Amino acid sequence: MKKVGIVMGSDSDLPVVEKAINTLKEYGVPFEVHVYSAHRTPEEAREFARNARKNGFGALIAAAGMAAHLAGAIAANTTLPVVGIPVKSANFDGLDALLSTVQMPTGIPVATVAVDGAANAALLCVQMLAIEDEDLACRLDAARAAGAEKVLAKNRAVEERFNA
Repeated sequence: MKKVGIVMGSDSDLPVVEKAINTLKEYGVPFEVHVYSAHRTPEEAREFARNARKNGFGALIAAAGMAAHLAGAIAANTTLPVVGIPVKSANFDGLDALLSTVQMPTGIPVATVAVDGAANAALLCVQMLAIEDEDLACRLDAARAAGAEKVLAKNRAVEERFNA
C-alpha cells in the first residue's frame, strides 16, 4: 500500500494534524509526518515533494495557517495529489489560510478541506488510495454504512418522540 505524507508548517499545527494521523491509523494506511515550512525550510519541503513518489507515497497532506503557502509549495513540486488543510490562527479565524490554500493557479491543483478539517483530508487520501485497493474501499464502505446507521437510529428516536 502507498503511504500518505503529512507535512505541517509548524509543530503548533500538530493538534489539528493529529486528527489526520488518527484517521489514517483507523484505516491501516501507512504514513509519515514532517514539519517543513514553505518559508523557513523551502528546500527541505521541495525535496520532500520532489521525491515523494519514488519514496512510496500515493498522496500528500499539507497543513498550514496564516499565509498557508505550504500546500501550494508542495503541489508545485509533485504530481501526486495534495490535500491542503487550512489551519485556524489567531487572526481572521482561519479564513486567511483557507483562501491561501484554495486559490491555486491552473495547473497546480490542491484539494482543500475545511479549516482544521484534518480528518476529511485523511479520508480523501484514503479514498484516493482505495481506487486501486479493494480492501480499503470495503473499509470505507463499511464506515459509511455505520455512519448512516447512527443517523437512522437518531431519526427513529426523534420520530418516536414527536411523531406518535
